[in-house]
Amino acid sequence: MSTITACRACDSTKLTTVLSLGTTPLANSLVEPARRAEPEPRFPLDLVLCEGCALLQITETVPPEIMFRDYRYFSSFSETMLKHAKTIADRLVTERNLGPTSLAAEIASNDGYLLKNYVAHGVPVLGIEPARNVAAVAEKNGVRTIVEFFGKELGAELAAKGTRADVIHANNVMAHVPDIRGVLAGAHSLLKDDGVFVMETPYVKPMLDHCEFDTIYHEHLFYWSITALAAVAKSVGLAITHVEQLTIHGGSVRVFLQRHGVTKPSAAVTALLAEEQAWGVTRPEPYRAFAARVAGLKDDLVTLLAKLKAEGKSIAAYGAAAKGSTLLNHFGIDARTLDFVADRSTHKQGRLMPGVNIPIVAAEELLARRPDYCVLLTWNFADEILAQQSAYREAGGKFIVPVPKVTVR
Repeated sequence: MSTITACRACDSTKLTTVLSLGTTPLANSLVEPARRAEPEPRFPLDLVLCEGCALLQITETVPPEIMFRDYRYFSSFSETMLKHAKTIADRLVTERNLGPTSLAAEIASNDGYLLKNYVAHGVPVLGIEPARNVAAVAEKNGVRTIVEFFGKELGAELAAKGTRADVIHANNVMAHVPDIRGVLAGAHSLLKDDGVFVMETPYVKPMLDHCEFDTIYHEHLFYWSITALAAVAKSVGLAITHVEQLTIHGGSVRVFLQRHGVTKPSAAVTALLAEEQAWGVTRPEPYRAFAARVAGLKDDLVTLLAKLKAEGKSIAAYGAAAKGSTLLNHFGIDARTLDFVADRSTHKQGRLMPGVNIPIVAAEELLARRPDYCVLLTWNFADEILAQQSAYREAGGKFIVPVPKVTVR
């Protein structure tokens, strides 16, 4: 672990602390039951704003080798993610006239959930995924995958061998990489001259507006604004040419980047940059107001759960996601309050939530055991999960949705 004293993107030392979530375990380090008594490594989780480039980031860097070589998140377990990935892949095949001589690549390609859509269109693909266990699944799905971390060196190496991409995807990974300039420089090398780099990442404004503090964990080093992204992209010869706001993950942006000078930025880029200046993207005040709302949310949820327990109600949770780990640990909610966490992923079942020792069970257990209430930790997929768990709700079970405000559904 290392603690930054300067911005990872622009090297400015003007870092202003806006929120501290204390010392927490790694959010995806699910615990084996046999090791429940062993102390878990914990790391500070502090959020700072760079006054140089407006990049919001955490101060601690946990080595990627620790977090990503054996990974428990598989994108294909979410129906929402599968539909989302297919839509953008189908669209780009048409818009960019991709075919057998093209190449679609993805940084942090997970289990091939996105690139397999290009395979179905007959477009060659290349996945780059550091988690060996996840990459093995992608290969079985017919997605050619390099098991490695992507950066400046790998991008240049691939380009030198004649591998150049028409499209490079980076979905929900540009918040994860400490050497952000190196990854963008690698993408610049890997792109064909007229190629497009398409990245999706949670957007900082909905995070602030909707109190989405639980998206903060050690894997997420950055919380992107377009202002901050434009600055670091420019430093490696890339420019934002278009941007689209999405509802997925509580509010994200899809950003299209190309080599500098290929095309002018769209009106959407200009408008969003102006909006950010208007709400104060470069000033600490909006971020400190967000921190105050987090404290209020904690009071609301903890008070409700204590009231329900006092009334003899049984309570569980749904979704053994990283955001759930942040919420449970920062709010101090553990196995004394929650009986279990249900989750569809067989890669998580049988383990314990980090820091709080709550067992993770199959999703079917929610209906089988019928707790009176269930805290929806994966609130970003609320519609999908509430539909999947209609039988539990019809049997009298109620979901507590904690973000953006505590509601019972």
